[in-house]
Amino acid sequence: MQSITFSQNPIVFILAIALGVVPSIAWLIFWLREDEAGRREPTMLIIITFIAGMLSVIFVLPIEHFIQTLSVDQPTLITLWAASEEILKYLAFAAIMTRSAYLDRPVEYAIYLLTAGLGFAALENAMYLIHPVAINSAVVSALTGNMRFLGSTLLHSVTSGLIGIAIGLAFFKSREFKIFYGIIGIASAIALHSVFNFFIMANNGQNFLQVFGFLWVVTIIIMLLFEKLRRMGSYVQTAN
Repeated sequence: MQSITFSQNPIVFILAIALGVVPSIAWLIFWLREDEAGRREPTMLIIITFIAGMLSVIFVLPIEHFIQTLSVDQPTLITLWAASEEILKYLAFAAIMTRSAYLDRPVEYAIYLLTAGLGFAALENAMYLIHPVAINSAVVSALTGNMRFLGSTLLHSVTSGLIGIAIGLAFFKSREFKIFYGIIGIASAIALHSVFNFFIMANNGQNFLQVFGFLWVVTIIIMLLFEKLRRMGSYVQTAN
């Protein structure tokens, strides 16, 4: 992930952030509509969680810079980068939602973790768009934005969703099981994130369509599990 150079024109940053946020907002609307049969989540809480995800990018930058200085092989480096991002996204979620009264249905773990993940992707997208926008390259900006819309934004959506679904599946289990499921979810997210980055970097993005296709298969699985969590929530409503 590249760092932001604040010496550039502020308009560049405003435009880049706007272009970076749009894909994440589109995906967020999609996932929220997946739960339209359930209770509508508070708009302000969704916004706060989204912003927390964006802010986590600021904290992950120095961590990734430190990781880059380590004397390790490329697969380990890629895994550590992925781990830092997935853990920071989870912490952004936890900072807002720990002990929240709104986490009273299994599916809400997935909803709010997805929201934090998409907030992270929004600022990350903006950072990648800063250079093309700065050189007034509309074509490069459009292509870069589409690639990140299709790839990175979906990746962060899916990996954060994996963590949320794992915890949601343990909704009716003990605290110890929830922690265990959460660890499994984070480990799965790191593994998927690492595999995505490794194959993209290994061939300079030339096999993007194949990797993207695999990512969509995982997305479909996430959607099926999302539906399972939503149905689990009916037991909570019946009990109330």
